[in-house]
Amino acid sequence: MIAAVTRTVAAAGAALVSLDSVVNIAFPAMSTTFAVPAERMRWVIICYVFTYALTALAGGAVADRVGHARVFRAGVGLSAVAFALGGLAPTFETFLGARVVQGLAGGLIYGTAPGLVTVSAPPAARGRALGVLNAAMGLALAGGPLVSGVLVEAVGWRSIFYGRVPLAALTLALALGVRVERAPTSPRWPAPRDVLRGAVLRPGVLAFCANAGIFAVWLLVPFYLVTVRGLDAAAGGVLFMLTPLGTAVAAPAAGRLADRVGPWPLVVSGLAVEAAGLALLGGADAQTPLPALAAILFAAGLGLGIFQVPNMAAAMAAFGTAQQGTAGGVIFFARTLGTVFGVGTLAQLFAERRLTVGTAAFNECFHAAAVGVALAAALGILWARRRA
Repeated sequence: MIAAVTRTVAAAGAALVSLDSVVNIAFPAMSTTFAVPAERMRWVIICYVFTYALTALAGGAVADRVGHARVFRAGVGLSAVAFALGGLAPTFETFLGARVVQGLAGGLIYGTAPGLVTVSAPPAARGRALGVLNAAMGLALAGGPLVSGVLVEAVGWRSIFYGRVPLAALTLALALGVRVERAPTSPRWPAPRDVLRGAVLRPGVLAFCANAGIFAVWLLVPFYLVTVRGLDAAAGGVLFMLTPLGTAVAAPAAGRLADRVGPWPLVVSGLAVEAAGLALLGGADAQTPLPALAAILFAAGLGLGIFQVPNMAAAMAAFGTAQQGTAGGVIFFARTLGTVFGVGTLAQLFAERRLTVGTAAFNECFHAAAVGVALAAALGILWARRRA
């Protein structure tokens, strides 16, 4: 019972962080408010995710020593402050500062949530526990664009920050009731040799590639839906939510299956499906029927969902029980470094190619992302064969 409550609270905290998907569909409105071009909106993502990449790694290691619940609560409380700062920001520069604070908070949550669910689960059931965690994150990612689209149209984009303050307060209230015992041994601080092992680097590299690719959707699809397809924020939010919805749908089943057959078949399959979705998105144009576009966006997210949980389970299995916080921090560090790389690279490619080919720059970026994820799938096949 205690373990179930702990997993529920961890899922609620991770969902609170993942609900930041409300920001993406609001990019066009924010760009107008702050009078900045579309490509500068990359800094809204980079300031946030790069900060939580570093914080997740450090926060997970600290949590192994002082307790996962304690660090988790600190992250939730700081999130409430960051949301308020984001809503109040008068300039683009102060808004980016609020995003850094939000990244600090999100990293503390993301760095401890996997450890909270795996410390209380036997090794044979870790995939299922992580599946629930990733499903909660996926549902929040999916619901965010839909809620955001409605709020942006009706109230304005600042409401997507103000509205999350009470959610953070509620999550903190729930987290105050969580008591998680630390590992029975006193863990040492992680050394480079703990991380620079094949069993850790392999899932880390693949997580980097998968998240770098999927952020072609997170960064560019909101602008694609508005500028190329002519949709408003509400309608765009409905379509945009299908990618994280696909992730949420796949995650629980992928976790259960990984406990039975091992992670690698699912890791490779998920990357292949994600690459196919991105490639099809690269072939879409203004005449592509919206139902077909919806299916493509869903498929890209489905592939990521098939991939993420088994890949995370493989990374967590590479560390002992006393270092599950470190394990969670490492995999989120790899994910978010991939996000930063993908956002920075794709935004630059889009900015340069848009001057030459116009809206076809969207298609070129989606194709580039597909190639990167396909190469990761090929690496996954190679590594799986070596392990066999």
